[in-house]
Amino acid sequence: MKRTGRLTARVDGEFVLFMIGLRVNRPLSVHKWLPVVAAMTRMLKELYRHPELGFVHAESWFGRTTLMLQYWRSMEQLLAYATNRDAQHLPAWRAFNRAVSANGSVGIWHESYAIGPGQYEVIYADMPPFGLGRVGTLVPATGPLQQAAGRLSARP
Repeated sequence: MKRTGRLTARVDGEFVLFMIGLRVNRPLSVHKWLPVVAAMTRMLKELYRHPELGFVHAESWFGRTTLMLQYWRSMEQLLAYATNRDAQHLPAWRAFNRAVSANGSVGIWHESYAIGPGQYEVIYADMPPFGLGRVGTLVPATGPLQQAAGRLSARP
């Protein structure tokens, strides 16, 4: 659903932006990179089914190097999921390390950012809900929210 006009997003409290992806270094080694993609698909299904784990939403882009933005409620919940023996991530990580990690056919990466009030600003113009706009509350970017400085100083 496309939204018209200029909007910004507000998020109550802190949140985590987790960026993760992979790079296919050897495109013909499908048997090496396809299991990594399949494992991420299983993890996302699990995370969407269990919001109590702290995962909120993800946006993805695909190519030789993939990028997924994930939003989490806290760093503690993200780290707890990563080390949870009963969740999809830990077995997938171990399988990756056994099958792929040292042969160079697939590269993986991630970055984690803990973000608090006044440490982010967003603007959406004539866009459907996207990114933080799907996680937080969309509000009109009017008055002081028209400029980045105003959005940075605004508190929910």
